[in-house]
Parts: sequence; C-alpha cells; structure tokens
Amino acid sequence: MADARGQADGRVAWVTGASRGVGRGIAVALGEAGWVVYATARSSAAGRTTRLPGTIEETAAAVSAAGGHGVGVACDHRDDAAVEAVAARIAAEQGRLDLLVNNAWGGYEGLAAGEWDQWNAPLWEQPVGLFDAMFGGGVRAHYVALARCAPLLIATPGSLAVTVSVAITDEGLRGHGAAYAMAKAADDRLAQVAAAQLRAHGVASVAVHPGWVRTETVLLYAAQLDLTGSESPEGVGRAVAALAADPELLSLTGRALGVSELAARYGVDVAR
Repeated sequence: MADARGQADGRVAWVTGASRGVGRGIAVALGEAGWVVYATARSSAAGRTTRLPGTIEETAAAVSAAGGHGVGVACDHRDDAAVEAVAARIAAEQGRLDLLVNNAWGGYEGLAAGEWDQWNAPLWEQPVGLFDAMFGGGVRAHYVALARCAPLLIATPGSLAVTVSVAITDEGLRGHGAAYAMAKAADDRLAQVAAAQLRAHGVASVAVHPGWVRTETVLLYAAQLDLTGSESPEGVGRAVAALAADPELLSLTGRALGVSELAARYGVDVAR
C-alpha cells in the first residue's frame, strides 16, 4: 500500500528541466516505478518558455497517473535562491533525496523556434549568447543543484546523482556546435568530480548519455534526421529508473553511461 506521500517505498527524486523532453520522460518513468518525483522547470501553468507544449503541472499529473506521486514546482534554474528553495522544500517535506537528475538545459530555445542553421553554424557564426545560455542554464545550473542537494543525498543511503549529458566523440565534433561540445564535456567532468568526492559517503554520481531521443524539439526536425534506433523520453527514463535500483550502483560511480548500455545491462526497452 502506498504511504501518505503517494508511493510504496519512500524513494524520492528531483528531476530538473522536467516540463518536456527527456526530463519529462524520466519523471514519468520514475512515477511508473512508484517514486515521489519533484519536477521543476520554468514552463508552468503561468506561462511557457517556448512554443512547445509542456508544463511542470502536466508532468506532475502524468507522474501521479503513472503510479507515483508528482510534485510540480516552477523553478528558474539560473536563480540560485529558487534552486535552494526547492532543495529546502524536499528536505522539509520528505527528509531524504534518493535521486537527483540534472537535466535542465539552456540554449535550445533557438532550435525550438526553428533556427536549425544557427544551431549547425561554425563557432564564429554562432551568437555568443548560445554559449552563455548553455553554461548558465545548463552546466552552472547542474553544479548549483548538485551542490545544494549534496547534504541530502549524503543523508540518504544508496543515493544517486545523474547528470544528463551527451557523448561528444572525436568523429562527431564537426556535427556539434563548439559551445554545445564544451558544455557537455564540462557536464561529464562535473559528474566525475562529484563521484570522487561523494563516493566515501556512499553516494554515486554518473553522467548518462542518451542517443537521439524523440523529444518535442527533435521531432521538429524529423525530416532532416535519421531517427532509426532512436529512444523515447520514457525509454531513457526507464533506463535511469533501473540504474537507480541497481544494488551494485556504487561500482558504476564516475562513469559516463550510454542509455543503450543501460538498456542492455537491465533489459530495458528504450525505444518505446
């Protein structure tokens, strides 16, 4: 029987950037597994940040409908005080945090508005604001959320911090903007450094690398992309939920784990 917080075993997650896309998929998949999920993002019933659909209230409702307990909180992750307030609320209401999923990201606004050419332009043709958006609304936001959540993660045995990132290979450098490649490399390093510092406290930290995911933004460009073998947002979420439940979780700390690797390890279907 579910407890008063709406799920069976007390596990609590915070998923940032959860109004749509990968964040929403992870939140809903955790709901399917019975988690309490705090979903944060800027897009809310009070107003969306792009023309794409999705709000934190809708995500929270979907988490609850899936079998968990969703809590939607409007939060601009560039605002340190707002992030601190969410961490304090989770501590006050739940007294624990089993999983932080750092997924909030800046810089996709142009893509959502149809600016494909700008996204694929060389660095000398891209606006410097794109770099600022990715580092301010992405890397820095992840750093602050993890820093504010670390004491709560440490107080929760077997907890996990996930940084949603992307594999930037040498072969793929031409296909990624310079700012994007730099930001994702920084995210991977954040996960690695956090792992080194949190391991002694029994907390794992990993970067998770999805492949092509059929998010609302990606589907805008479906005609220009080969989405064969692509993942669904909920499929990525099922892989993260399985990872969080792994009894050998600490053996994976510090690694960058591909979603396809997690799918094979846990027998998860990430396509549907």
